[in-house]
Amino acid sequence: MAVLSGLKPAKVFEYFEALCSVPHGSGNTKQVSDLCVGFAKELGLRYRQEPCNNVIIWKDGSAGYEDAAPIMLQGHMDMVCAKTDDCTKDMAKEGLDLRTDGQWVWADRTTLGGDNGIAVAMILAILADDALPHPPIEAVFTVEEEVGMDGAHALDPAGLHSRKLLNLDSEEEGVFTVCCAGGMRLDCLLPGTAQPLKGETGFHLTISGLHGGHSGCDINLGRASANQQMGRVLYSAMERFPGLRLADIRGGRFDNVICPRSEALAALPAGSGEEFQAFVREFDAILKNEYAGCDDGIALTCERADLTAALDAQTTSRMLHVLLALPQGVQAMSADFPGLVQTSLNLGVMALEGDGLHFSYAVRSSVASQKAMLEQRVRSIVEYAGGRVDKRSEYPAWQYQRQSRLRDTVAGAYEAVYGRKGVIAGTHGGLECGLLMEKFPGMDAVSLGPELHDVHSPRERLNVPSTQRTYELVCEVLRRSR
Repeated sequence: MAVLSGLKPAKVFEYFEALCSVPHGSGNTKQVSDLCVGFAKELGLRYRQEPCNNVIIWKDGSAGYEDAAPIMLQGHMDMVCAKTDDCTKDMAKEGLDLRTDGQWVWADRTTLGGDNGIAVAMILAILADDALPHPPIEAVFTVEEEVGMDGAHALDPAGLHSRKLLNLDSEEEGVFTVCCAGGMRLDCLLPGTAQPLKGETGFHLTISGLHGGHSGCDINLGRASANQQMGRVLYSAMERFPGLRLADIRGGRFDNVICPRSEALAALPAGSGEEFQAFVREFDAILKNEYAGCDDGIALTCERADLTAALDAQTTSRMLHVLLALPQGVQAMSADFPGLVQTSLNLGVMALEGDGLHFSYAVRSSVASQKAMLEQRVRSIVEYAGGRVDKRSEYPAWQYQRQSRLRDTVAGAYEAVYGRKGVIAGTHGGLECGLLMEKFPGMDAVSLGPELHDVHSPRERLNVPSTQRTYELVCEVLRRSR
């Protein structure tokens, strides 16, 4: 029996459970793309599957709406695959283990992929509903949104004529997003190779117990980045124990996730073991004090480790100076939308490999010049230390439009369905709207979605009543789009 049977809207949760049954992390979207193609075939609808795995499905307008302007309904198929430390699931090969209490849906010890599988499920349910009045629909399901919006970059605009875009990739019910930050990824390398140890004592350090979270939506919550804090811990240890040598450091799997755990191997001068363990206890107390209230579970621990090689002390010092100097988190707040982050960056992934220290940033800003300034800042620090920075997956900001007929339609529909006014807002999270609006000049766009909490983390959960209300709202918007 399906886990989500009995939840409403029934068709939405039926499609959502089907999507969750196949792996669909970023870079692994062929199965979910084929699944959406299969649904289009079952419904007898025209479709196109692109080489990158994007899927576009067309449906003609219902009776009385044949000549209405088409509307694009859009979401992305890929998800962030994060899991708890004790989860053994291979998310590249296995579907999710769904759970529900009737009010919320979540996945056992993994991310749920409600960001953005619930959008795909809602759109598929709309396409399957032949009783719903609606204009011509162009359903666009993209891939690799979570790793740089590669699907939106690759989308072929041929055959798509909509100039109204309803993006369903927002996560707060009743909040209608009308602008978003642009972004980029920065991949950095600080060169270095390991050398044999000379009698030093090895230690394994771990920073764990952090909440992590979405580097766009949660970056303003003051949560610790385990990557940044590990660099700080090791720099402080190097000051206390001259000659410290770094043997390994690694944390995070996704550059758009605030890193919840980081580990390091360090070699210290012989005889400093007890004093180093005391230092770790002191710094653990410092971190617990600094992050009380937002990351109460933070813990710094260490244990002895058998090591045979590490970077030399000079290379270690160069790397730790860089890690301490590099910025992390919120850099500027918006003047137009009080409380909204304008500019930030996130050190999401870090690993010491055979050729040196690799680390990646997700940079976001709604102001293009500030986004460029952060690139300059990271590049200046890394290159000054003899490293290299490569830029990838850049996407534009979605600029606020003061006049929007679609926004007026959505706001009117919300007030009619809910009996109250919605909230018009911007987001610091990245949305594909900016890229799509570049491809389709004159596009009018609004983003909305049901209540989703703690996305990009194993605590991710989707609110069931909110999903039903949001689905009804989208249907009402379509009815009003004659």
